[in-house]
Amino acid sequence: MNRFEYAVAHCMDPVEDLLRKTQNPFHRAILQNFRRHVHLEGSGQFDKIVQSDMTVDEPEYHVNWGANPLIVRGKDAVVKFYNSVGEAVLWNSDDYIAVNDWGVADELTFNQLLKGETLRALGYTADDANAYYHLQSRQAFIWPYDSSARLRGENLYEDKVSVKIVKVEAADVITPKRVAEIHREQLAALEARLGPNYWVYR
Repeated sequence: MNRFEYAVAHCMDPVEDLLRKTQNPFHRAILQNFRRHVHLEGSGQFDKIVQSDMTVDEPEYHVNWGANPLIVRGKDAVVKFYNSVGEAVLWNSDDYIAVNDWGVADELTFNQLLKGETLRALGYTADDANAYYHLQSRQAFIWPYDSSARLRGENLYEDKVSVKIVKVEAADVITPKRVAEIHREQLAALEARLGPNYWVYR
């Protein structure tokens, strides 16, 4: 397991740490939903994210990335948004996460592995279109939840002055397929340990 595989596999460790300290059943359900959502997203299972046991009927996302922030409303639009991102190598790290009755707040480093040509399309500079780069930025994720511990939406904010881009050796690059495998392994392990529907608030 290389350094990027390890980072993806352990991206939800801060949630596990917070769960160990959290006794409130409602807050625990929110955290379980949050963690499962990240693994479903990472494995490309977008339809499961918007099921009624995970997300409210009319979710609303506010995505403040790049030069063109957007609002995404409704389940169909959310799935379309995820599909528009396509296969990607994404993960979070260095989280400062908190949970309350209204939902989750997480300040984190958002990580991406991208080809130079993709970086250029996003408006960044890359000296080699075919090389791979590690793009990082600090971001704040504010995810509101309803009284049934279901996601109401996402509010995503990027600290643009924190952006860092480093070229990656080809031997270190991992594929979107491998990322999806890691997230599916994590999902299977959670269900084996916690049982079916462990994320549903009762």
